[in-house]
Amino acid sequence: MPWKASTPVDLRKEFIMRLGRGERVTDLCREYGIARKTGEKFKRRFRDEGLAGLPDRSRAPHIIPHKTPPELIEVILAHRRLHPTWGPRKLKETLQTALGRVLPAASTMGDILASAGLIAPHLRRPRHVASATELRAAAAPNDVWCIDYKGQFRLGDGSYCYPLTITDQFSRYILCCEGMGAIADDAAREQCLEVFATHGLPAVMRSDNGAPFASTGLAGLTKLSVLWLRLGIQLERTRPAHPQDNGRHERMHRTLKQETTRPARANLLQQQERFDAFVEEFNQHRPHEALGMQPPAAVYVSSSIKCPAPLPALDYSTCDDVRRVSAKGMLTLPGRKQLYLSTALAGEYVGLREDNDIDDRWLVTFANLTLGHVEPGSDHFTAFPLPTPTRLAGGEA
Repeated sequence: MPWKASTPVDLRKEFIMRLGRGERVTDLCREYGIARKTGEKFKRRFRDEGLAGLPDRSRAPHIIPHKTPPELIEVILAHRRLHPTWGPRKLKETLQTALGRVLPAASTMGDILASAGLIAPHLRRPRHVASATELRAAAAPNDVWCIDYKGQFRLGDGSYCYPLTITDQFSRYILCCEGMGAIADDAAREQCLEVFATHGLPAVMRSDNGAPFASTGLAGLTKLSVLWLRLGIQLERTRPAHPQDNGRHERMHRTLKQETTRPARANLLQQQERFDAFVEEFNQHRPHEALGMQPPAAVYVSSSIKCPAPLPALDYSTCDDVRRVSAKGMLTLPGRKQLYLSTALAGEYVGLREDNDIDDRWLVTFANLTLGHVEPGSDHFTAFPLPTPTRLAGGEA
């Protein structure tokens, strides 16, 4: 039989005991289901070491050819202590020049420094999980606009097209259908500003949680959503992986795909001409059952809220202090270390207001959005979740 018992060592002891009573190695190996070579190995170990030779031995190699010698490790550590701010790459470069020999990889040297406690662990910034807000039907044009990218498709010249679309949720009016060569924050901001200049501003902008509309950073902010907040537009986000939350917009996308991408045009310029023709027909001529068989243009009117140019300074008159966020997204509070907020807010001004209920607890605000707070005596910023936009006049929750 093979090795089967409470432990393999018990079977080996039994095997040796039976050998001692005169049984043959060949017969015992056949009975225990092991090779003759294995039986002879344990017979030899018992003869040389007694019972201590029967347990399993470590399979780790006795010699590791590429292991860094202890004396070289000491040299690396000593060099680091002389230059405590230098990283592994700088240490390797200077030591190789000084010693005239090839040293271990910088990653290996980093492991050596970390094992010796000479590298502080990297503190990861907290990641914010994408979250949704409550959604509602708009009661009038420009209450809610919906923005999204229609899935990319390949053009005749081999390049990809990413259509950026904006619709008015109440009237289904297509405000924008612009073919893009890539998904990019700056291009989306530029296109939004063009639409705002033409049609005015909505009360709420609804998007999903993908780039460039939202991020995993503070309050899901991006440069684009920061622009919306600066213009007084509230943010509304759908649930992750729930396209039905933006069903009217997605239904338009299906029609857009059927009528403009099969087949796709030869290049982006020709494809844009097809988009423009589709938008004209969809807005001005195509009857919509939900609108009493009227086209969207018969219902939609531009917003009375015009887009200011240039963007005005934010009003923080109710705050105790106003601070500018650094290019790296850091905020400095009086008497405290710098706090990381978000690179989406780089160069923007935020308002600071001391909490009325807790002394030295500071609330941090951008536009009309309270981002979070800093506790008394702490250098840690605690973020607040993105709030649900306020109810629109006459709207449905």
